[in-house]
Amino acid sequence: MHNQLDLKRAQLNTETAQIAWTELQGFFAKGALVHVSSHLDLVDVAAHIACDDFVAVQAWMTAGKVLKLDDETAADWQTRNPLLWAVVVAPWILVQERAH
Repeated sequence: MHNQLDLKRAQLNTETAQIAWTELQGFFAKGALVHVSSHLDLVDVAAHIACDDFVAVQAWMTAGKVLKLDDETAADWQTRNPLLWAVVVAPWILVQERAH
């Protein structure tokens, strides 16, 4: 699986981009946004999800580091409208606010 993860990381790295919160609001309303902690590498998380690495993804979810975007965070982002990093791993859009 390691080689598969490396290939998926390389692919997803080219598909990651900055996006404004206002452009993601509709996806939040549909329940399609997954919030990735700024302590994790967004591309690495996306690769593990895309490769169906249940063990790693479950560990991050249990630790509260990868979760469906909650209302509180969405409200905060609505107020501040930060630029976020995002990558699509269908049917999800993984989003992350980078720590400054």
